[in-house]
Amino acid sequence: MRVTKFSHSCLRIEHDDAVVVIDPGVWSESERALDGADAVLLTHEHADHVDADRLADALAKRPSITIHAHPDVVDKFAAQWEGAAVPVTSGHAFTAANLLVRAYGGLHAVIHPEIPQVANLGFLVNESLYHPGDSFDVPEGANVETLFVPISGPWLKLAESIDFVRAVKPRRAYAMHDCLFNEQGLALTDAHMTARSGAEYARLAAGSTVEV
Repeated sequence: MRVTKFSHSCLRIEHDDAVVVIDPGVWSESERALDGADAVLLTHEHADHVDADRLADALAKRPSITIHAHPDVVDKFAAQWEGAAVPVTSGHAFTAANLLVRAYGGLHAVIHPEIPQVANLGFLVNESLYHPGDSFDVPEGANVETLFVPISGPWLKLAESIDFVRAVKPRRAYAMHDCLFNEQGLALTDAHMTARSGAEYARLAAGSTVEV
C-alpha cells in the first residue's frame, strides 16, 4: 500500500488502482486527499476528522465514492452526503474499494467527564495498517504492521501514546493527530516516542508518502 499522510489525522491509501481516504478533516489538505478517492473512512464526527463540506463537494464530482462511518456519523451528515454513507459498527468487516477493513472500538477517548463521548471507530486496513481515530482502543487479535498513533490533543497524555504503541506492538509507528503542538512540543514528543515506544517511530511531514 502507498500511504500519504496529510496534516493532522488524514491518510490517503492507494492500492491496486483504488484510493481510500481516512479522516479528511478541516485541518488537513482534504481537497487534495479526496481527489480521485473511491472510498472514505470516518472515525468520528469531529470537524478535525471530517470536513463535511469538502466531502460533499467531492461527492458532487465523483458520485461513486462510498463513505463508511458509525451510524451516528451517517445520521448527522445524511443530508449532505445524499445516501453515499454506509453505516459501520465495531466488529464489522467490510470492503472499501478493494481493501478489507475491520472496525474496532466504539467511543471517543474522554476529554472531560462533563463532555459527552461521541462514537469513534478504529479502522484496520488490509489486515496491516491501523488508524484508531481519537482513541487508544487496541485492535485485539490483529497483527498490526503499521500503526498511526495520536500524539497531541485535549484527551491524551504522552504516557498513553507510548503505552498504546507498546500494547499494539506494530513493526512501525507514525505520528498522527499532531497539529496541536508547536515545534518544541513535537520535538520533545518525538524524542520520547522514539526512545520508549518499542517500535520504529517517525513523524511524517504533511504530504509525505511511504510504502507499507
